[in-house]
Amino acid sequence: MTSALTAAAAGFGTGLSLIVAIGAQNAFVLRQGIRRDAVLAVVGICALSDAVLIALGVGGVGAVVVAYPRALTAVGWIGGAFLLCYGALAARRVIRPQGALRTEGEATGSRRRAVLTCLALTWLNPHVYLDTVFLLGSIAADRGALRWTFGLGAALASLCWFAALGFGGRLLGRVLAKPSAWRVLDGLVAATMIGIGGMLVVRA
Repeated sequence: MTSALTAAAAGFGTGLSLIVAIGAQNAFVLRQGIRRDAVLAVVGICALSDAVLIALGVGGVGAVVVAYPRALTAVGWIGGAFLLCYGALAARRVIRPQGALRTEGEATGSRRRAVLTCLALTWLNPHVYLDTVFLLGSIAADRGALRWTFGLGAALASLCWFAALGFGGRLLGRVLAKPSAWRVLDGLVAATMIGIGGMLVVRA
């Protein structure tokens, strides 16, 4: 029992260390949390996607990822282009802030866009496959029979992080009540997206 808890705790700590960093996905989840826009869907997609990727890594798919570098190159080009476009849209919001009020139809469209954007940010990032599938899978392999317990701990860390980021973002609502504060946030989002997107394209 103690060994299982140790493996789960190690997985939790390792998983947390890989996702707690300023990145495109985290910036998007935080922004959705502050806006209170499709937060449950976005958090669910991120956590479930990580759980699937972690399971693939623990199951030994990491070797397959490394064996097909051209696939990662293609993902890098597509993901980089997507991030550059998203960053450009965020930069446009800095110049031309949008109103907070939306009609029911606009809210539905916003949720749809949020879900599609979240899926793209999650699955079109080659670093996700290298870090989550290959790196975490390799570390889990050292745990032997407890590798799935290690993976479970990593998946739990992902769920806790994205839930805290998404639902905790609501606490910043009052701080960002002014349009000028939103422009600062969108500026940071734009810089993050364009910076990461540019690196993906250059390295692809």
